[in-house]
Amino acid sequence: MMELEWRLLEAGHCTHPEASSREGAPWRACEFPALVALLRHPREGWLLFDTGYGQGFMDATRRFPESLYRAVTPVSWTPQQSAVAQLTRDGIGPDSIAHVILSHFHGDHAGALPDFPRSTVWCMAEAWSDLHDRSRVSALAKGLLPALAPPQIAPRLRFVDHQPVARLPPELAPLCEGFDVFSDGSVYAVPLPGHAAGHFGIVFRARLQWVILVADAAWSQRAIAENTPPPRWATGLLGDTDAYRKTLAQLHALAQRHNNVLIVPAHCKSFRP
Repeated sequence: MMELEWRLLEAGHCTHPEASSREGAPWRACEFPALVALLRHPREGWLLFDTGYGQGFMDATRRFPESLYRAVTPVSWTPQQSAVAQLTRDGIGPDSIAHVILSHFHGDHAGALPDFPRSTVWCMAEAWSDLHDRSRVSALAKGLLPALAPPQIAPRLRFVDHQPVARLPPELAPLCEGFDVFSDGSVYAVPLPGHAAGHFGIVFRARLQWVILVADAAWSQRAIAENTPPPRWATGLLGDTDAYRKTLAQLHALAQRHNNVLIVPAHCKSFRP
């Protein structure tokens, strides 16, 4: 079975009340890192899962009403922290990133997409439609910034849910099906509904175990271990609360059943590089 190399980068962080990420948590301010996964595929080369914050995010939130994004969710970021700067320091230029896989289009996940102008961009068809069928204000209310992924990128856009459907290995139950992104069994895109339109994670093998990057299906390993979702007012603002809670319950069940499956949320401080 094919195994991939991978590691995490932190591309800035935002500050939220901890209570917004987990029911019953205190209201103290808490830093949530924007984690980006770098993977190396033996045939496809380098790929990113999400991008973290970038100059594109800063530019897109400079004017009103998008400036409210940074006012409501303070962001700490410098150009040196961008994924593209970190990769370049490691000898991986932006043109070396063959694919950018976006779990969804919130600014902390797609905020550096403009830094990778030659990459193939993967998302769910539903997410792309939702991003561009809204007004600026309606998009902002859902945490979306259409300027980060304008219609002009369509020629290099591909939809993961247009790829072949595959049964996942039984040890990943209750997650049962995914989309075989590269049609070779190396990376599966797994729908994880609830947080945002077209939200998904990816599953792959690395270091003799399964790895699941779950993006914002959970904000921490603790939330998964305890099956503790964000409060309803938080999930209701951006997505579908009932779907979110069903997804989290599935991840909790998986975590309870298998110690050899690594579940990685996109904002978990436990995984901070």
